[in-house]
Amino acid sequence: MKQKFYDTAVKQEKVVLVGVITPNETEAQEKEYLEELEFLVATAGGNTVQSFTQKLQRPERATFVGTGKLEEIREYVTAEEIDIVVFDDELSPSQLRNIERELQVKILDRSNLILDIFAGRAQTAQAKTQVELAQLQYLLPRLTRLWTHLERQKGGIGMRGPGESQIETDRRLILNKISLLKERLKLIDRQNETQRKNRQQLIRVALVGYTNVGKSTIMNMLSKSDVFAENKLFATLDTTVRKVVIENVPFLLSDTVGFIRKLPHHLVECFKSTLDEVREADILIHVVDISNPTFEDQIRTVNETLKELGAIDKKIITVFNKIDAFNPDDHNIDVKEEPLRMNDFKHSWMAKNNSPAIFISATEKENIEEFRTMLYEYVKAIHTERYPYDNLLY
Repeated sequence: MKQKFYDTAVKQEKVVLVGVITPNETEAQEKEYLEELEFLVATAGGNTVQSFTQKLQRPERATFVGTGKLEEIREYVTAEEIDIVVFDDELSPSQLRNIERELQVKILDRSNLILDIFAGRAQTAQAKTQVELAQLQYLLPRLTRLWTHLERQKGGIGMRGPGESQIETDRRLILNKISLLKERLKLIDRQNETQRKNRQQLIRVALVGYTNVGKSTIMNMLSKSDVFAENKLFATLDTTVRKVVIENVPFLLSDTVGFIRKLPHHLVECFKSTLDEVREADILIHVVDISNPTFEDQIRTVNETLKELGAIDKKIITVFNKIDAFNPDDHNIDVKEEPLRMNDFKHSWMAKNNSPAIFISATEKENIEEFRTMLYEYVKAIHTERYPYDNLLY
């Protein structure tokens, strides 16, 4: 008798993306946003098969897009047996309810998708608590719609975390849960603060930047450690701290969660304790993926987040990473000869507008020694100022 084998692989959910182009956005910008949204979907485990956009003065109050566009999306969703429709902006509870009634499939917005990725990536008690708190705060105003939604569909993208286990929990219980999580985070924060005080004597350097720019790779390179790194958004959620020694000067290097456009505000609030390493650092290393055509927008996003955290006035070294993948055609840079030389980068507008700046390739180990020397000089200067009697070390 032949033995039967069954395919146990999880079916990849088919996803459609929807975005609105408002007067303060160009079609090119919306295309970039949807490409990033597609990357988020892939990180969550989905497969994007189609995108829809519509030009509007502002998103429709009832259905985000116009009724004609929604009908077009419904026809496609039905014909292609789509599992999920993801919208590029946060939807109101009424918009979620109306769109789901019309499309009859799982509806997510950008915030919910990011929360789902965070739920799958959280490892420590702190990160798990922060994600659960953010999910419950997102869930609270959408309580009525989500209960019927979760009774009908379970599992898959957007369903990780506290949702399924709290289907029958009423508003009062969720508010109590939020209070408990906030108290738990305060306790964890006090414990972390004690740990930071024990490390106060050392200079502290924090890696910051847009998500997926190579911060963890640089962390591994400088500290000779094995911090998890992969080509996906939000590979790092938990702050990792390593002791690094360059020449004879020790310092602490921390890797933090990557920033992103349209990051849900309640998520920023919940993760502010994780980003204490950024606020309390002596030096910030702002890592930029120079191979990304939209890296200027990413720089602005990071600077806005640093400003919100009260860390924009710190000493910042801009590290342009991935120069091995840089394409001059994507940027306004004067190329005198091919291939590009390091001198071309150093005299470019990128270096002048983001001084001090260094250009490296962490994976190809290009220009790493100059980077280490620059970092050493900045750490040494702070160490000399803070501990003048240690000058004999140099």
